[in-house]
Amino acid sequence: MSDRLYIFDTTLRDGEQVPGCQLNTVEKIQVAKQLELLGVDVIEAGFPISSPGDFNSVVEISKAVTWPTICALTRAVEKDIDVAAESLKYAKHKRIHTGIGTSDSHIKYKFNSNREDILERAVRAVAYAKKYVDDVEFYAEDAGRTDNEYLARVVEAVIKAGATVVNIPDTTGYCLPNEYGAKIKYLKEHVDNIDKAIISTHCHNDLGMATANTLEGVLNGARQVEVTINGIGERAGNTSLEEIAMILKCHKNIGIDTNINTRKIYPISRMVSSLMNMPVQPNKAIVGRNAFAHSSGIHQDGVLKNVQTYEIINPKDIGLDNNEIVLTARSGRAALRYRLEVNGVDIKDEETLDKIYKQFLVLADKKKEITDDDVLMLAGADRTANHSVKLDYLQVTTGKGVRSVASIGLDIAGQKFEECSTGNGPVDAAISALKRIVRKQMTLKEFTIQAISKGSDDVGKVHMQVEYDGQIYYGFGANTDIVTASVEAYIDCINKFRVK
Repeated sequence: MSDRLYIFDTTLRDGEQVPGCQLNTVEKIQVAKQLELLGVDVIEAGFPISSPGDFNSVVEISKAVTWPTICALTRAVEKDIDVAAESLKYAKHKRIHTGIGTSDSHIKYKFNSNREDILERAVRAVAYAKKYVDDVEFYAEDAGRTDNEYLARVVEAVIKAGATVVNIPDTTGYCLPNEYGAKIKYLKEHVDNIDKAIISTHCHNDLGMATANTLEGVLNGARQVEVTINGIGERAGNTSLEEIAMILKCHKNIGIDTNINTRKIYPISRMVSSLMNMPVQPNKAIVGRNAFAHSSGIHQDGVLKNVQTYEIINPKDIGLDNNEIVLTARSGRAALRYRLEVNGVDIKDEETLDKIYKQFLVLADKKKEITDDDVLMLAGADRTANHSVKLDYLQVTTGKGVRSVASIGLDIAGQKFEECSTGNGPVDAAISALKRIVRKQMTLKEFTIQAISKGSDDVGKVHMQVEYDGQIYYGFGANTDIVTASVEAYIDCINKFRVK
């Protein structure tokens, strides 16, 4: 009989800590519902004490999903735990995730404390959380660099205090796989009451070993893994849910199963990428654009003779649709709705579908073929509909040997403004004209352009970081005209600091 591995998804908490990837509550609910369909066991919905928005997201996600456990993160602080408990009041299954740093580095420099005091604080936090919920998870932050003997003392004490899950994070992504596996094995062998709790992994990818470390943890006795869609997360990210799920599916001999419906992997991967404006790298394992592409002649020959020659995963197993319904300007609403559903976007409102379809026709007239990324971009375009600053028109004259000139028209809360400017290239000219209307001291800190797929008629994505009043704001724009996309990304930043 196979062992059961619990999947703890932290896309909406740890994954959302990536700069520029913040979601609003409605978007978080969309992702949470897809996570439920995917089959995750635990959804870490947020860090409620951190902001009213995070608190509200935990509340609303608790209402929106049924069978997954909803988890709220806290520090080992009573106020944090109080707020987390309040945010979970509508959850059908609830968990409080509390903890504290246990490495000597954290104890000395983060807490200016000592091992005994940290041990006491850990026990107090777990016991306090236990007053609110039966299911309490404890995290030993920076466990990867924590002395094993001391870590075992902490784990034994928090289990005695009521912890049902103990999380052993490799917070800095420092551990080698054999070291991390040995750490889990040590706890299994040296903590007397370890059978009363589930050991969980939480591995970061700073050295590119998050998935390897997680797998070693599982092989040595961990039965919960903390993961994110597409491996998103702080710095270099977290362990990818899709990688762990497919490793265990491919290697049946390991004898460990998950509840993941792997055919839902690809749609949720695209949804998270689109909502967070965070492209999936083409060579990303499982869900990257090139994951099932073959360019080598030898490889192509082998695949044509027998697909298993070079493919260990059937694309259908992750939800990749082989039904080639190509979207063009002659496609109808039904085809568009189908492609949206394949990519994890369920549009029930006909009015919303009509809006997307109109934008689709405009784009389809400019491009030969509409890709899935285009469809997801269109589905997310209505997020800018309520912005107070909107682009009315943009005209740019540029070329070799001439000074670029841009004319721009903005609609700001219903009022019309026009300006023109020259610049060092078309983008500089357009943004200079924009800044003549929006007279704020703004500094462009980062400017990234990416083609969605290929071709000169492709939609270009622009990501921007703009500094205003000491704060960094992240903007996104997409258009077949890269200058327009750049201006829209800049306007996206402006709308965000206007709201704030």
